[in-house]
Amino acid sequence: MSSTIKIDSTLNESSNKLKFNNKNRSSFFADVRHKVDHYFKSNKIEKKANGAMWTKAVIFLTGFVLLYALIISNLFNPLIMLLFAVLLGVFSAFIGFNICHDAIHGALSSNSRVNKIFSTVFHFVGANPYVWNITHNVVHHTYTNIAGHDEDLEIAPGLIRLSDDDKLTSMHRFQHFYAFPLYSLASLSWVFRKDYKKFFQSKVGECVSPKHPKIEYFNLFFFKFLYYFLFFGLPVLLTDITWWQGIIGFVALHFAQGLVMGLVFQLAHVVEGTEFPIPNGEGNMEDAWAEHQMRTTANFSMKSKLAAFLLGGLNQQVEHHLFPKICHIHYPAISHIVRETAHQYQLPYIENITFWDAMKSHYIILKKFSVA
Repeated sequence: MSSTIKIDSTLNESSNKLKFNNKNRSSFFADVRHKVDHYFKSNKIEKKANGAMWTKAVIFLTGFVLLYALIISNLFNPLIMLLFAVLLGVFSAFIGFNICHDAIHGALSSNSRVNKIFSTVFHFVGANPYVWNITHNVVHHTYTNIAGHDEDLEIAPGLIRLSDDDKLTSMHRFQHFYAFPLYSLASLSWVFRKDYKKFFQSKVGECVSPKHPKIEYFNLFFFKFLYYFLFFGLPVLLTDITWWQGIIGFVALHFAQGLVMGLVFQLAHVVEGTEFPIPNGEGNMEDAWAEHQMRTTANFSMKSKLAAFLLGGLNQQVEHHLFPKICHIHYPAISHIVRETAHQYQLPYIENITFWDAMKSHYIILKKFSVA
């Protein structure tokens, strides 16, 4: 975990000096943080994973391993194996949401070794935890929804337009129709393209990439090829399916994983009410960092126990962006504190009541930017 600390420091020092307004800022973040800390202390609750969280981890990891074992058992016909592959893709997304996301943020356990172990699981859903730490923990969480800085806005460069500054093409007028199936490609892109690209590019957004430790070069290629072998090569070798059936299964797995991932991530920042602020004439942001998070982040399905169980707190991104080192299992409990404090400071608390409300809102945003 020591390399993670170096990453954060290097990136912050190497930014293009885009800063948030700390002059005469409100005491919103200090106030809400004090109230949240008081909640945990007064109730004698740890901020990290509790029994319910570890139970979830066991359920998702067991389901993942069981589905993989059923696929390579060669006991089922290709159609049943294809179904298992789709379910494996869904479980992969849930493992990323619930376990790896918290672990890489250091929110799963107070023990850094435990977080590192569970961060490594990210390799087995096709993603690189080191690269994710750079692009997500540091850049996205700092420069949320700022075009040119937050590369999470680059869903499909050239195909999806989410800013008035993006070039408008004739294809974009249909983006509110093709965007949703396009999200299914997100996981395939991650496995074969995104991690390599982000690792070797000189900048992430406007932050200069750090000098990567040598072990991370090894980890990138070793775990990628291990993943290709485990989830394509080994099933073809151990079962009666042909190579082309193996490709179909691999692609189906990632279509399912990509669709789940793509939808959940977009519903947190690209919906009605969220802002896409730009730097002022001096190249800085008008808001303090925490206020910026309140204006660029949205929740959905907060009352749904199923969403809370499956999505790893990603349906409560407001709480996550303010308190990324608190385990997501606690977000429902602290959400009323964040909401009430935001209202006291006349800050927005953006929320879509249901998943379908969030989907509709995202569709409206896509349609909005489909024309000039």
